Amino acid sequence: MTDSDSSPQGERIAKLIARAGVCSRREAETLVAQGRVAVDGQALDTPAVRVRPGQKVTIDGEALPASEPSRLWRFHKPRGVLTTVQDPEGRTTIYDGLPEDMPRVMPVGRLDLTSEGLLLLTNDGSLKRQLELPSTGWVRRYRVRVFGTVNEKDLAALANGLTVDGISYGPVQARLDSTRGRNSWLTFALREGKNREIRKLCEHLGYQVSRLIRVSYGPFQLGSLKEGMIEEVPGKTLREQLGNRLPAQPEHKRDGGRGGSAPRRGGSGTRSSGRGRNAAG
Repeated sequence: MTDSDSSPQGERIAKLIARAGVCSRREAETLVAQGRVAVDGQALDTPAVRVRPGQKVTIDGEALPASEPSRLWRFHKPRGVLTTVQDPEGRTTIYDGLPEDMPRVMPVGRLDLTSEGLLLLTNDGSLKRQLELPSTGWVRRYRVRVFGTVNEKDLAALANGLTVDGISYGPVQARLDSTRGRNSWLTFALREGKNREIRKLCEHLGYQVSRLIRVSYGPFQLGSLKEGMIEEVPGKTLREQLGNRLPAQPEHKRDGGRGGSAPRRGGSGTRSSGRGRNAAG
């Protein structure tokens, strides 16, 4: 079966499988390549297939579960925890501390090993990509503790963008909040975060970062969420904040808000696709 055999109004098979919470799109493409996915009883040999409403999708002969509505969680990532599915060195990842009844979730963007604070998690790959796009225009805010003599003129100059070691960084709003001895707290705000951007900018300015905390991602705030805790964003709030950015939802919509918070050490019954982008820390 090829794409020409399907209506252009259908949904890509890999996306459909991912929305059902079975696995990531990439993993779904692998299932197709292995001949384990069928539509109306016909095994697929390519992921370039659109499934029309009413068609039956099976994996290893089992019917595909109904697609889940888009959901979003706020997670307070602790320092020293990796934003990845698993680590060959056996270090703790964000998935080691999620509740066992969590669905398969993916991080929106990343925080590196020594960064902490707000990390958004979603069950919807389309929503993940939407929220990571620079064109979405959402501001990410960070509180940064640095060691060194802070020059406020240097911070103000970051608003014009900067090139460091051949890498161009876009405009960054940075301000000095407080100083005690040679330690200072700064606030950084940026719309597109390149890998370790804040650390590299601070190093360029002669500051040594000793702590980096993301406090907001667009309209979503870390607030009083304690380290290692997770809270779902209510469906009503998600729709209000995202508007037309929210992917089309299945008919069986339901609000979020299930089970407030959970401790960091809660088992690892969650699968995830790979790593997010935009690791500004």
